[in-house]
Amino acid sequence: MESMKLRAFVIAIVFLGLFVGQSSASFSDCYTRCFIFCMIDPSQTVCKCTTKCLKQCIFNSDSGNSVSTNSIQHKADSSNLNFCKLGCAFSTCSTLSKKHQPNGEKMDDCVGSCSRNCTKSYSSP
Repeated sequence: MESMKLRAFVIAIVFLGLFVGQSSASFSDCYTRCFIFCMIDPSQTVCKCTTKCLKQCIFNSDSGNSVSTNSIQHKADSSNLNFCKLGCAFSTCSTLSKKHQPNGEKMDDCVGSCSRNCTKSYSSP
């Protein structure tokens, strides 16, 4: 009986690991990780790392979306939306990160606000 419980527990852990392994990183995780690794290089500035990581994490956030190959218009709209988010994030969010503090959660909130504003702009006729 004890071995059955252990077996069920091990199977549950394996399935949990499979699901957790497949989840995509949030913007906050992506940005924080990118910013910290970027700032390790002494030649990098806060401005360069912020720019690089905003671009990388905004454009990679849509990479998991599956789009059929014949929906070119959707891809163009998605790209335009990402450029809108990027421009908004550069102008409004870029000062939130400091050399030793990426402020991933604040960046996530700020970029989320940009995303909502851009989505409203692109979805209205």
